[in-house]
Formats: sequence, structure tokens, C-alpha cells
Amino acid sequence: MTTSEPSVLKQFPPMGIYEVLFSFLDSAGTYLGNPGTHPWAQGYPLTTQLPNGPEIPGQVSFEAADLKYPPATGIDDLLAALRDYYNDFHGASITTDNIAVFAGGRPGIFAALALMDPEIPILIEETEYTPYHDILRLLERTVVMVASNPENGFRPSLADYEAAAGGTPGFVIKSNPCNPTGITWSGEELQALVDFCAAPGRGAIIDEAYEFFHAPAPVSAMAHIRDIDATNLFVVGAATKGLQVPGMRTGWVVAAKRNIEMFRNYSSFAMGGVARASQLYVAALLEPARVARAREAVVAYYASQRRVYGEAFRALGIELFTGEGGFYHWGRLPNGLGAGELNDRLYRHKAAILPGPLCDMYRRGEDGPHRDFFRFSFGAQLEEDFQGNMEILESCLKG
Repeated sequence: MTTSEPSVLKQFPPMGIYEVLFSFLDSAGTYLGNPGTHPWAQGYPLTTQLPNGPEIPGQVSFEAADLKYPPATGIDDLLAALRDYYNDFHGASITTDNIAVFAGGRPGIFAALALMDPEIPILIEETEYTPYHDILRLLERTVVMVASNPENGFRPSLADYEAAAGGTPGFVIKSNPCNPTGITWSGEELQALVDFCAAPGRGAIIDEAYEFFHAPAPVSAMAHIRDIDATNLFVVGAATKGLQVPGMRTGWVVAAKRNIEMFRNYSSFAMGGVARASQLYVAALLEPARVARAREAVVAYYASQRRVYGEAFRALGIELFTGEGGFYHWGRLPNGLGAGELNDRLYRHKAAILPGPLCDMYRRGEDGPHRDFFRFSFGAQLEEDFQGNMEILESCLKG
């Protein structure tokens, strides 16, 4: 009889969304997202052409030279396309030296936090994107919470950030539009947050994965940054959501040139660059006329979905706190029903939502204030899915 050696790896649970995916697989015997399932827990958009939207290419062309190693921070085609996108659509004034390409948004976020001075405290809202908790825990960062809960409608103000910072340096990490709530800082409010984070001794990661999904129009911190080279601001984007190609695993970080140099060094030993074929494909998606059309189509389709599902949810007694962005609804279940119990019922119908406790940066579990909150994703839902979806949800709310 052999005795297995204990793992040399640090024990670590799956990230929140994957916790649901694995639980669903064990219960339903299939992967959430496969045909016949209802992936309301997952954060991905339709990967088919939207009404009035541009076609999504079915192929990418590349040559023998494109089979070589890619440059550490991105190929010229994609870097130029991203530079032009932010300068033309958001009035930025960046160069390609302000951009680094990663294999999705999360690797860029991880790299920035991993390379950061561990003594810098991280300011984060109490209700946020689930992987932030995992990354900060793995890196053993000091975390300062900013109130974001039912008491303030999940809408913290700049005053809440100032109170949390307490007049000391601090580094903000924030999704905008927020995942899971969809609440979005824009206009003067976003300008004030940018100015706060651009002050000496401060900085921020502003995660704009859902940039295209804000109604009535996309917003970006890049429209409010006067000189990114004078800051420690990191604006994160990706092809995953607005460009509708999560499988391309292509994201980017816009930052000061001196910080992009550090990402270049990081890529040299930790990542090795992103596949040229993916970068060429995404660069084509950013052609100015095409991306302009995509922005309009994404806003229109998902604003309509947000409205239709919101009206139906309220009719079922669900209290919504949803903002104007993203492709989620964030709400409180009626009659004291817990989100975990709802998922147990939904699994029987091959459906699942993301339980609120997984978006709690304190991770207080079923005894915490997020117990009866849930995130419902309509990202991958067609208009014709609506009626069947509501029949399943109404049935499960009743037991």
C-alpha cells in the first residue's frame, strides 16, 4: 500500500463563480453553459451578432512570422488599435507605450497587485467582483473596506472612500460598472474618484470589463485622466465582454510608461506574451467604424434586457439594487429565501445564479448580510429565452 505525499501547493478553494460551476456539475452532471442549461451565474456575453451590431469574424489570418514569440507587452497592431480607441472615443492622450496586453483582464490585475509594494493598503468596496477577494488573499494584502451594502444602496460615495483611507495613502481596486451590482460612476462623480486616486501616494486599478454595457453610453476613466504618466492609475479592459469574444483571452492595462516597463519585465518571466493570433483577431474588432457600431449595439441590446428582466423580477417580489451598467441584476430574494437554497432548487432545472455571499469581500457566508442577495446574469440570454427563464425562476421562488 502506498501513501501519497501531501501536496506542496498551498490549499486554495476555487474562485466564487467556479465554486458554483463545480457544484452545478456535481449536481446536474453537466457543465453550466452547455446546451440545455441556463447559465445565469456566469459572466459572459452572447458571442453571436447582436441586433444592428457588426458581424463577429469567424476566422483570423496570420502568416509564418505570426507563429513567432509575441512581444512581451503586445503586438504593434493591437497596441495601435487600443491607443486609437482610447484617444478617439474617450479623448485620452496616450501612446502605445502606455499599454500592456495580457491573457485577459484578470492576469493584468493580478500582475499589478503582485508587483505592488505589499505595505500599501488596498481600498475595496464591501460588495465587489469575486476574484478580487481571492487575489488579495493569495497575495496576503492588507485590505481596507469601503461600505457597500443595503444601508447605502450599494452606492458608496467618494466620502466613503475618504473615510476609509483616513487621510493616509491607499490604493483602490474597483470595477466600473460594478460587478455584481451594475452601479456605475460617471461624469463628475468619476472625475472626483480619478482625482482622488491620482493624488500623491495613491493609485487605483479601475476595471472596465463592462465599459460597453453602461446606458445610455459607455464610460471610461480614461476620459478623466489628464496625464496618466503622472499617476499610479491602471485602467483595465478586455475583449471578453464588449467585444463579445471571451474565448480569445485578450485583455490590456493602460498605465504610466514606467509601470508598463515593469509589466514588460514581468511578462518576460511569468507570461511570455499573448498569442499573436488572438491579438490580431482583437485588433480587427477595434477598427473604428466597427467598434463604434458595436458600442451602440451592446448598449441598446443589454439596456433592453436589463429593463425587461427588471420589471419581471420586481413583479416576483425581488428587491432590486441594480445600476445602469453590466449585464447583471443584483437583488434581494423575497420571504427570507437564501441564495444558496435557491440554487439547490434551480439545479433541478439545470439553472443557477451567483449567490450574494460570494460577492462579499468579508466572506461572512450564509450568516452575513449578503445571504439573500443574488446576481442574475442575462449576458448570454437571447430575447426568446425570457419567458422560459421566468417560468423556472418563479417556480423555484415558490419552492
